[in-house]
Amino acid sequence: MDNSIIVALKNIVVDFDGEPILTGLSLDIHDKEFVTLLGPSGCGKTTTLRVIGGFVEPRSGNVFFAGRDITRLPPYKRQVNTVFQKYALFPHLNVFENVAFGLRLQKLDEKEIRSRCLEMLELVGLKGYERRNTAALSGGQQQRVAIARALVNHPKVLLLDEPLGALDLKLRKDMQIELKRIQQSLDITFIYVTHDQEEALTMSDTVVVMNRGDIQQIGSPQDIYNEPNNAFVADFIGESNILDGVMLRDFRVEFAGQEFTCVDAGFGSREIVQVVVRPEDIQVVPAIQGQLTGLVENVIFKGVHYEMHVRQAGYEWIIHSTQASQVGELIGMNIGPDEIHIMHRTQG
Repeated sequence: MDNSIIVALKNIVVDFDGEPILTGLSLDIHDKEFVTLLGPSGCGKTTTLRVIGGFVEPRSGNVFFAGRDITRLPPYKRQVNTVFQKYALFPHLNVFENVAFGLRLQKLDEKEIRSRCLEMLELVGLKGYERRNTAALSGGQQQRVAIARALVNHPKVLLLDEPLGALDLKLRKDMQIELKRIQQSLDITFIYVTHDQEEALTMSDTVVVMNRGDIQQIGSPQDIYNEPNNAFVADFIGESNILDGVMLRDFRVEFAGQEFTCVDAGFGSREIVQVVVRPEDIQVVPAIQGQLTGLVENVIFKGVHYEMHVRQAGYEWIIHSTQASQVGELIGMNIGPDEIHIMHRTQG
C-alpha cells in the first residue's frame, strides 16, 4: 500500500434494515490532506465517516489505517477523533475541563494536561476562556471547544461531521477559514462531511462527490467544478446548463441547434453526448452578434451578479452576468471553446 495513504476503505458495504447505504465503496485518503465528502442527504457520506471512526461496522469490506486493518477495532483504539454537528460538550464542565476530559481518562500528568489544553485553546482562538461555562458561549465558540477537545488527543485524523451546520452564514464562512488554518497549522488529515458545495470547494484539497452510496468523482475543487464526470456532479456542484449534443468529430460538437468548436476529443463520430456550460461562462452580446439568440424571461439580482433565465429555440438557459438585460429583451449568447465541457451520455 502507498505509504502516503493514511486511510483506505476497500469494498465497504453497509445496510440498515436491509436498505443499502454503501454499496461496495472504495476510497484512499492521503496523509495531511483536507478531504471533503460531499453529497445530498442520504448519499452515505456520514455513514462513510462513521465507518472510518469505528461507530459503524461494515457488513463486508475492510478499513485500513496506515496499512493496518482496523475494521473490527473499537473507536477508542483508533488514532481518530470526531467533531459532531451538535458538539456534545459536557454542560457541567467548564471550557478547560471539556478539553482536558480525554487526557484525564489517559491519566496523564497534570502539568502535561494543562500545557496541551492551553496550547489547543490558543490554536482555536479561545485563550483566556478556560474557566468559562460552555453554556454561556456562542455557537461558534462551542464549536471551537469541541475542535480543541478532539485535537488535544493528537489524533492522526480528525473527522468532522457537518460541524458548521448550526452556525449562521457569516460565522460559517469565518469558521471555514479557521478550520483550514488549523488543519494547516497541525499538518494532520481532516475528513470533512458537508452537503454545502461552496464549503467543499472553499476548504478542500480533495473533494469526494457521493450519491446513493457510491462515489461519483474524486478530484481537486477545480477539477470537480470545471471537469465534472457526469450530469449528477455537474448539476450538484454549482449551477449548470446541461444539454444533449452530438460530437461531430474531434473538437467539434453540435448542441442547441448550432455547431461549436470545443477542446474535447476522443469521442466517437456522431456520438450522443451531454454538454455542460456554466452560467458564468456565457458571454451576453447584442442579438445580432450572438452564436445563439435567446429571449430573457426572468432576471434575479444575486448581489455579485444577475441571474437571467433565457429561452432559446426550446432550450432554457441560466446566465450569470454583471450586467442585467431586460425581461422580454432579445440577446445574443457566445460560448468559447474552453467553456464547453463534453461528457459521455451514459455517464448521466
